[in-house]
Amino acid sequence: MTYKTGGQGSRSDVCGSRFRPFLTAASLALSVGYITAPDLAFAQEFRFNTIEVQGNQRIETGTIANYIGVSRGQPISAAELNDGYQRVLASGLFETVEIEPRGNTLVVRVVEYPTVNRITFEGNARIDDEALASIVQSEPRRVFNPSTAEADATRLTEAYAQQGRIAARVQPKVIRRSDNRVDLVFEVFEGGVSEVERIGFAGNRKFSDRRLRRVIETKQAGLLRALIQSDTFIEDRIEFDRQVLRDFYQSRGYIDFRTTGVNAELSQERDGYFITFNVEEGQQFTFGNVTASSDLPEVDVDRFQSALRLRSGRVYSPTAVENEIVRLERLAVREGLNFVRVEPRVSRNDRDLTLDVEFLLTRGERIFVERIDIEGNTTTLDRVVRRQFRVVEGDPFNPREIRESAERVRALGFFGDAQVEAREGSTPQQVIIDVDVEEQPTGSLSFGGNYSTSNGFGAAITFRERNFLGRGQQLALGVTTGVDSANYNFSFTEPAFLGRDLAFNFSVGYLETDNADAEFDTAIGNFSTGFAFPVSENGRLTLRYGARYSDINDLAPEVGSIIRAEAEEGEVWSSFVGYRYSYDTRRTGLDPNSGILLEFGQDFGGLGGDSTYIESNLRAIAQTKVLSEDVTLRATLEAGALNYTEGSSRVTDRFALGSSRMRGFEGGGIGPREVGPGDVNDALGGNYFAVARFEAEFPLPFPEEYGISGGVFYDVGSLWGLDETNDNVLYEDFTARQSIGLSLFWDTPLGPLRFNFSEAISKEEFDEEQNFDLTISTQF
Repeated sequence: MTYKTGGQGSRSDVCGSRFRPFLTAASLALSVGYITAPDLAFAQEFRFNTIEVQGNQRIETGTIANYIGVSRGQPISAAELNDGYQRVLASGLFETVEIEPRGNTLVVRVVEYPTVNRITFEGNARIDDEALASIVQSEPRRVFNPSTAEADATRLTEAYAQQGRIAARVQPKVIRRSDNRVDLVFEVFEGGVSEVERIGFAGNRKFSDRRLRRVIETKQAGLLRALIQSDTFIEDRIEFDRQVLRDFYQSRGYIDFRTTGVNAELSQERDGYFITFNVEEGQQFTFGNVTASSDLPEVDVDRFQSALRLRSGRVYSPTAVENEIVRLERLAVREGLNFVRVEPRVSRNDRDLTLDVEFLLTRGERIFVERIDIEGNTTTLDRVVRRQFRVVEGDPFNPREIRESAERVRALGFFGDAQVEAREGSTPQQVIIDVDVEEQPTGSLSFGGNYSTSNGFGAAITFRERNFLGRGQQLALGVTTGVDSANYNFSFTEPAFLGRDLAFNFSVGYLETDNADAEFDTAIGNFSTGFAFPVSENGRLTLRYGARYSDINDLAPEVGSIIRAEAEEGEVWSSFVGYRYSYDTRRTGLDPNSGILLEFGQDFGGLGGDSTYIESNLRAIAQTKVLSEDVTLRATLEAGALNYTEGSSRVTDRFALGSSRMRGFEGGGIGPREVGPGDVNDALGGNYFAVARFEAEFPLPFPEEYGISGGVFYDVGSLWGLDETNDNVLYEDFTARQSIGLSLFWDTPLGPLRFNFSEAISKEEFDEEQNFDLTISTQF
């Protein structure tokens, strides 16, 4: 390969690389042809006493002679001489090579490739110079190699293609400098992004195109295409999408599903793709007979049979089978049965579309874990990675357990890549587990604004670190200000206290309100610490201790007698211990279409402070997807009770219902209220509340790439109960309020937004409505 270059300081293209070897070989043939007959071209022998090299500056004469393979005084044929010439040329050190026998002297004329003075990039904007420099293999102060430069241009083009810029072109050029040096310049034409204009599916009957588009990673170009990167066409992502579709269908019982092909057609303008996935869904299968068996005498089959949770009639899912295997193998360890493996045997019944599953407990190989080697963790401590493994050195080796450990390492979110592999150890009965990770940033500092329909605009500064000092600890510090409020909070979490599955949490918060339009201001401080740990496969228990400070000040003249009396108590401190139990079926994914979350907790005040009380809270959420999973139905029940046995509650302690718990009403818009002479109209909060929320979320006839969906909701609830009252207090008893409304969900790159338009259909005279609310949408 040869680069044709211009004169001093000129820039030239790389070209003609396929023809130079042939031209040089022809020169060799002409050089030796005058002493050989055509039919004896390779029969002539030469003997050289001297090798004369001309044109070499950096490369030693002896090095070139070694490439040719000529020994002084030894015979060498024309064919061997040609082979030597080819070796010199293939060394990549010379731009041109010519050899000429002159009697007993072999003359070798070479032109050395120049050295690279510097490497620059021109025309790039989407990828910076530093990133491009990490891709190329050409290096400054090294010999310039045209083949390497051409390969570098190809690699750079592929890097742009990975960003969806398939029209990108990279042209290497050289600029001659003095002292046989060149500047290597990569001229980049980035081109436009080749977007995915349309994604379609052929052959799908059970699930709509809209539902399947939500499964795959590739997205259609939409309104926010400048901010969304997943709408660019990336070929490697298509293969990932095929696997995701397969997992989606198989988890819903369609075991014969396959993608027969993917058509990606490029538009005539080469700026967009039309992608069609051709699929075959097959039939949906359910579980038939689910049994446990074993030929090992020490295994109590009935014990394992009773531990099975899969039941006949459930939709078949490989994930459910995998979870059952893990559960049975853990049971075997608890029973003292080492090296017992569970192998699922699936029998297909096409007549009734069921799959019988037999979990066979067999004797596995007697292989032990020799050691666990961790590499690549420059920041994260070894113990953070190691505690994701439930095995230690010397334990029996279980491949399935190692795969699960690898998933837990990746789920930490500390690493851009994490590979876990097992290899043979010092003996065939031992294995070494290699963990190779690649660190990624885990901290963030964000500055932003916030808006609430009740509190107006505000600013927010938040610092978060998910892997503090490489110990896997979580640290968060935030300051949020509004028009009339300020909120400061700090939290710290150690997820593995004392190296166990025991999370330690510490948090401090301070909230201050100063509203010129309000009848009083408040100051509330909170401190809590505690431990959380699992108590079952889906259950988790939290034990905690906390303290609370509250103050009511700056009362307006029109404040009622109840709040005025509460403010006269001054600063109030309370101290409590409590617990919270949660049951979440999403932990194990028992049903991909449904989920249940149950939470119940109580705080017991009276370990010091100014009051004795019991505060109870309950939350239950159930969700399911219907109509081919296009519609999501969700029901939520929340309730709370505050019972004082010493002292009494204040407005800063009692529950309040606002748009976050009951849509259609402002914060403090319902519940007990003191109404009196003049302008007295105080929302007092309540000791008890109960709310039920029902909602449905469904697609709207907008292009899906806009990320817009709709919803409807119905809320019913009440807030009631006071410790101290008078004749001017209204709504102290339970009185149900109801509201209905429409929701608009918009999934933006800045976060999922939810717009609620509501109407109260059952209310009281002094209730305060809120017909519109804008919030950040939360996912169950």
